[in-house]
Amino acid sequence: MTPQLLRRAPFKRVKRVAREAALDIVIIYTSYVLATLARSVTTDLQIEAQLWFFASATLLTVILLYVFGAYRRLWARTSGHGIVVLINAVGLAYVIATLVDLFIVPRPAPLSVIAIANIMAFVGVVGVRYRSRVISGLSWRWDAVWNQKFPTSQTRVMIVGAGEAGQALAWRLKYRSPGKHYSVVCFVDDDPQKQGMLVEGTPVAGTRNDIEALVARHTIDVIVIAINNISGQDFRHVLSLCEKTKARIKVVPDLFAMIDGTLGPEILRDVQPEDYLGRKSITRHEAVDLRPVTGKRVLITGAAGSIGSELSRQMARYEPTCLILLDNNESGLHDLHIELTTQHRDVKIVPILADITQDEPSRTVFETYRPEVVFHAAAYKHVPLLEMFPEAAIKTNIGGTKRIAELAQEYEAERFVLISSDKAVNPSNVMGATKRVCELLLHALAQKEGKTLFASVRFGNVLGSRGSVVPTFNRQIDSGGPVTVTDPNMTRYFMTIPEAVNLVIHAACLTTGDDTFFLQMGEVIRIVDLAERMIRMRGLRPYIDIGIEFVGVRPGEKLHEELYSEDEELHSTVHPHITLLKPITPLAVDEFNAGVERLLSSTPQDRVAVLREIQQIIQMQPTIDQAVTG
Repeated sequence: MTPQLLRRAPFKRVKRVAREAALDIVIIYTSYVLATLARSVTTDLQIEAQLWFFASATLLTVILLYVFGAYRRLWARTSGHGIVVLINAVGLAYVIATLVDLFIVPRPAPLSVIAIANIMAFVGVVGVRYRSRVISGLSWRWDAVWNQKFPTSQTRVMIVGAGEAGQALAWRLKYRSPGKHYSVVCFVDDDPQKQGMLVEGTPVAGTRNDIEALVARHTIDVIVIAINNISGQDFRHVLSLCEKTKARIKVVPDLFAMIDGTLGPEILRDVQPEDYLGRKSITRHEAVDLRPVTGKRVLITGAAGSIGSELSRQMARYEPTCLILLDNNESGLHDLHIELTTQHRDVKIVPILADITQDEPSRTVFETYRPEVVFHAAAYKHVPLLEMFPEAAIKTNIGGTKRIAELAQEYEAERFVLISSDKAVNPSNVMGATKRVCELLLHALAQKEGKTLFASVRFGNVLGSRGSVVPTFNRQIDSGGPVTVTDPNMTRYFMTIPEAVNLVIHAACLTTGDDTFFLQMGEVIRIVDLAERMIRMRGLRPYIDIGIEFVGVRPGEKLHEELYSEDEELHSTVHPHITLLKPITPLAVDEFNAGVERLLSSTPQDRVAVLREIQQIIQMQPTIDQAVTG
């Protein structure tokens, strides 16, 4: 949750409670007046003499509604349990008003008036709270009768998870999707206390281990996984149980969007590769002070890329005084600029079409806009291609990073954050080696006197980025296969792009200067398992309908990536998913800087010399030796 939303939330809550309480006051007071008028038909009652009692009884009822939690509920989605809350509050108000009428005040109103008024008040407060589902139900029934649109068949649904997400989904399917003809048949949930209970009138019929039997018994058409914040391992286990059935498998896109009504017309979607990693809410961590990146002039390099564009989207919510988007991808930058200016009209967004390898355009950006926070995401990243063209990796990844970081220090930016990679740990390829050199570049710059705090953030693969395995596998499946996997034992750490970017922003706020962070990536995933899952997602069978071909490890690739080396000490931070790394061996800054200068002055034709120079700067593994001799 962004800072501005946090600041607005209490005001919105008070405003909502005040609005509901005011409506209740009108309903309850009117009920007493109408009850008195009805009683006056047979008995002459002076209504003016009873107004003070009506006001007191109304105030008492509203106070009891508040005490019993009636103003803390989202009534548009509440279950029948909410009526119990209203019965308790209005019932207790009736008892107290009756006792006051009998024993404390000399009969301010007849007992029949109090009884009739409380019955009317109860009907009123229930009616306004359940109006949406009543109106929705009546409207689609009227449409069915008037237009002769009676459901011919219903989609029988099982919901996995009877928690908040499952309850919200069941309500939505029943009352907001009548045209879809969904019938929620049962829930499954592993909580023993929920077994046999009714949720939105639907039974919790078993646990996840009963899924296969329940699908067969109840002829389930669709299984919906509706568990918020489920771990990747748990999700994959539930998915494997669902895949044993013939039912279609769906997931709830976003619990919070479903609750606040911003989800759109489609409330279910197919399983995506990102779901294998688990369902994690992208929220603000309360222990991290986000003020260092809030309300700042922010520069994002590589803004049109996968990480850079998501950084731009998330940082636009932190009220930047100026958001500078730098990239050499004209089409991508144009599309991103249109997207952000449409969604954030109150934010000054400046697109810069420039190349970080060119000194003058880069300097002009710093001279003109004086960014206070710099996120450096611009880089070449594809391992096989950079093995073929190491000079391009040197020029962009190392030369570009050096230029932007030095400008940030020269123009006294407050923070500079490098997007690094787990391939920088004990690098076995040119891409990883250049990222490691970039990390050390920031370490060397941090030794100089200056105001800029430098930090590197290291993480593994992100799902869905351009050129990554997910879009590659999708294309191969679309074309009928085979899906190509390098090695059956190859594993990788994966993270969704929004989650990675959220943690990068938090790390930027945690740095005190000269820091390297790595993000907790969760459990490691075998690439072949991901390929098999993606094939099954299409309703196809791996190795039968779509083949999987093992093509061998490519030059520069490792079977298993690492997140830190033996030469680094691990330190926990206040954020459970961000770890601080500190080097054990100090960097020889002068020798390192001299090596970097020699490296950058190498001509593109000196490929072997470039690779040997990298070896001298950092410790490389045998694949670089093979590249040098090859």
